[in-house]
Amino acid sequence: MVAEHEAKELLREAGVPVPRGVVVRDMDFAPVAELREPLVLKAYGPEIVHKSEAGAVVLGLSRADVPIEAARMLASGVAAEGFLVEEQAPGGVELIVGLVHDPGFGPVLLAGLGGVWTETLRDTALGLCPISEGDARRMLGSLRGSPVLYGLRGRPGVDVDAVVKLLMTVGGSGGLWERLELGEFEINPVIATESGVVAVDARYLPAAHVSNGGQDGVLGEPTDFGPLFEPRAVAVAGASTTRPNFGNMFLEFYKAAGIPLVAVHPEAREVSGVPAVPSLAVADVDYALVAVPAERCAQVVREASGVPYVQVMSGGFGEAGRPELERELVAAARAAGTRLLGPNCMGVYCPRGRQTFVGGGMGPAGTVALISQSGGLAGEVIKVGERRGLAFSRVATVGNAADVTPAELLRWLSADSETRAVGLYLEDPRDGRALYEALAAAPVPVVLLVGGRSAQGQRAAASHTGGLVSDGRIWQALADQTGATLVTSQDDLIGVLAFFQAHGARLAGPDGGAVVSGGQTGSGGTQGIPQGEAAVGETGFESRGGTLVIGPSGGASVLAADAFDRAGVSLGPLPDSALGELRGLGLGAGSSLANPLEVPVGPRSGPDLVQRAVEAIVRHRSYPDVVAHVNVQSFFTYGTRAEPLFEYARALAAAQDALPETRVTLVTRNGECAPPGVEDEVRAIVAAAGIPVYRTMEAAAVAVAAGGRNGTA
Repeated sequence: MVAEHEAKELLREAGVPVPRGVVVRDMDFAPVAELREPLVLKAYGPEIVHKSEAGAVVLGLSRADVPIEAARMLASGVAAEGFLVEEQAPGGVELIVGLVHDPGFGPVLLAGLGGVWTETLRDTALGLCPISEGDARRMLGSLRGSPVLYGLRGRPGVDVDAVVKLLMTVGGSGGLWERLELGEFEINPVIATESGVVAVDARYLPAAHVSNGGQDGVLGEPTDFGPLFEPRAVAVAGASTTRPNFGNMFLEFYKAAGIPLVAVHPEAREVSGVPAVPSLAVADVDYALVAVPAERCAQVVREASGVPYVQVMSGGFGEAGRPELERELVAAARAAGTRLLGPNCMGVYCPRGRQTFVGGGMGPAGTVALISQSGGLAGEVIKVGERRGLAFSRVATVGNAADVTPAELLRWLSADSETRAVGLYLEDPRDGRALYEALAAAPVPVVLLVGGRSAQGQRAAASHTGGLVSDGRIWQALADQTGATLVTSQDDLIGVLAFFQAHGARLAGPDGGAVVSGGQTGSGGTQGIPQGEAAVGETGFESRGGTLVIGPSGGASVLAADAFDRAGVSLGPLPDSALGELRGLGLGAGSSLANPLEVPVGPRSGPDLVQRAVEAIVRHRSYPDVVAHVNVQSFFTYGTRAEPLFEYARALAAAQDALPETRVTLVTRNGECAPPGVEDEVRAIVAAAGIPVYRTMEAAAVAVAAGGRNGTA
């Protein structure tokens, strides 16, 4: 560990204010006479990690007290190599600013409330280096204790610009993070006042070796993944002539898909009715699936010269298995000049290219792509997603991602003319830094689901920074800085992709759509637009609101407001100028005219009442998003006639057609009360107008928040 005064010298050279002080060795305290009282005495040495816990720091001393306290420290057993004596900084708001090298994402900046509050409140925010000034201000604004920075209850705020400058000096482009052999670096506390900042304490732990998961994991030259998704022909290695196995299952999938196909078998001329070749060396294909035991995979792949892409389904590699087998497999792929997908993955799904790893036939070709480290989860997303109306352009499972990585695929998909939105399911990105770069550059909306975040991945650390940086918080920072949407469930992953598919071509509007306060949907805390009335221009048209929620039941409306608030979405107020028209429609009798707006929807109300109410409101104020909800159960309590519900769906579709710059979303509450097939018909009616359907308000809120965050356009 570098001594504190040496760490502070690095700060001083970078332009960060530090207290004036002197270094004392051999108990020669004569230079202390030049310092202004009160003074701070600190011992330093390789065995002193946390000075307060070791009794190695004393505040508020006079010059005469300093040698006495130093002698007392030595007598109490403090293993000091020397002492640092500094002028004590005046009081202010104590902050922590730190850097740590994450093995997956490289240098990460932490900022938050510091001093004694660091471990007590754990009120900190993260950013992947290099941060921008906008990132710095977002990090400070996200702190629960941020009001103390801007002034609270008559107390003045601090010089926030000086704090931002400090964050940029440490973690911005050209910052200190680029010049350190970074293990951990921490300034705690930084004292912030009205007049600036001063770094009172600093700790630097260099790292001799930095993993390639950080700064070195940048994207290389792009690969054309076209033949991966749309191969001329496919080979399957590992199918049996005597005992059906996974290889045989994939042969059946590909036979049903109708793609040109060969089996790889050392002896047979055909397997399951598919012509066979003895090895991949003589297979004229673009894509080969390998489903043999892990010990044999490298030999099979080594013979794949001339095959652009090889996918290894087999498991038993990597950290959880035998890492030497994975290294041998990658070497075999490189020797053959082929790119390797996996190992431990299910393969590729692409209706356009007749590529599949799921049974039951293929759905329609669409514009939604998926990259997943789990083949099983990807299969579920495909089948459930298609049942809900998703249509996929490309799906790739990457398993261990030993060669082809999520970042590479994301970069290619971002430029793919067939893809308009991308979903990712990741556990260990393998190339976190490159993933960050790919997400930041992606021109299409991206939704991200991460497995294993609850484990925290927290490391034993010598600094507070190291202890406070965890896997879950890094993923959140990644989403905040790149604009990706981070969700917490498979259902929300599907729901957000459905929103992107339905509304991707609609304008987000001048204010960027729905107002979202946080990177992770469902994180709560709304910073939305002011709830007061917007100004009315000469035309009588009021400026854009937030999100409009409209449907039956006061209780459901209250719960809807709660759901959207948790998702960080603002419900803009209704324009005063529209209230007369709404009353003219018979609304507001027995309920207030507010957002959410209570409108009767059922077999006895007019099917177009919601349509007319929405059109009346948006004539006076535009809303980026309108969420209509309906109680499906109410249509079937006194019978099973579905036509009134279908008429409502048609009216809502007409409203969407009439409002091309508004994103309409439908929530079919209590849909299980409908007879079989009714929900499917409702979904088909509104899907024709580009309206996504959700069964809960919570799922819709997550999707609308994602749309606003990505500025879907």
